[in-house]
Amino acid sequence: MPHANVEPIVQNSELFSLCNIGYEVGDKGLISAFVERWHGETNSFYLPVGEMTITLDDVSSLLHLPILGQFPTYVPLEYNRVATILAELLGAEEARGKAEMRQCRGVHVRLIWLRDIYKECCAQEAWECAARAYLLHLLRCTIFADKSATSVFVLYLLLFNNLHMCYGYAWGTTTLTHLYEHLRDASYFNTKQLASYVTLIQV
Repeated sequence: MPHANVEPIVQNSELFSLCNIGYEVGDKGLISAFVERWHGETNSFYLPVGEMTITLDDVSSLLHLPILGQFPTYVPLEYNRVATILAELLGAEEARGKAEMRQCRGVHVRLIWLRDIYKECCAQEAWECAARAYLLHLLRCTIFADKSATSVFVLYLLLFNNLHMCYGYAWGTTTLTHLYEHLRDASYFNTKQLASYVTLIQV
């Protein structure tokens, strides 16, 4: 759970419900069975009992995320600009940010690095920077989960540039779009892993 001084900012972002939702261990057999029956052309599962899909209403009811609002978007940025963003939004020195991205070999930072930044920001009472670090980590571990398991795409941080406006994003719609894309990729016979928020599939 976030620090007491960070929690109001996380609640305002409309992502606070994700702090308490998730399985520690996913049901691989159940999830694999659904993935095998996914058809990307119709965005639905073909089952013996008929056709079904995960809807926006499901996302809203199960994850308590807003489905109306602005769709979160970002634009690719050059390497030096990303280091500046890390400095401006997380309070990390540019040299430190560049060193981390070099280690990750791209515009990514490790989750353990992000947790260290969060702890440092809390110790310095830099609550907005701490909230951004927390929210970025939360997104990566839930609705924007990918196959890396250790790092997060820095450009997602731009979604929290203005912490007073991120409540206006349609997080539920974004979650479902992200899930559909990764289900389609995972349904190919040569794909071995599924990215995205598998808790939503399992529920």
